[in-house]
Amino acid sequence: MVRAAALGLAALALFPTLALAHGPTRQKVTETVEINAPADKVWAVVGNFQDMSWHPAVAKLAGNGGNDANATRTLTLTSGGTIDEKLIQSDPDKKLYKYEIAKVDPKVLPVNNYSSTLSVKGEGDKSTVEWKGAFYRGFMNNDPPPELSDEAAVKAVKGVYRGGLDALKQKVEAGG
Repeated sequence: MVRAAALGLAALALFPTLALAHGPTRQKVTETVEINAPADKVWAVVGNFQDMSWHPAVAKLAGNGGNDANATRTLTLTSGGTIDEKLIQSDPDKKLYKYEIAKVDPKVLPVNNYSSTLSVKGEGDKSTVEWKGAFYRGFMNNDPPPELSDEAAVKAVKGVYRGGLDALKQKVEAGG
């Protein structure tokens, strides 16, 4: 009986340490931009999964499957890295699509298990584009190096979203 109590106390003493050893937590990022154009005009630019010419970080896109579920695309970035993505759902009536990253080198984008939604909502001659994603950091174990930490992953994804949304606004409002 004394031995069982001692083991129980030892287990309780270790519990706080075990609670800290759970690994990474899912991170979320949402960025939006308001565009002075109707939603249909904005969707015409962003709604094609096989065209990201509006994003300044994308140098080239190769894909297949169009806008059907399970369509794929490979983005070649201006930095030279590549990202393989898969379309989960496209709903032109709601002006949104959902996709996930199938393969990326964490040196290119420091994330794992990334999924995202891009949507356009409009009211009259104004639209709001929302780009949101959820992901884990690039290093899935405890004690990540700084470049693969939660902070690095969030900063990188925010940068991708912000750069794309700002360029999209500029392109659409300039008549593109």
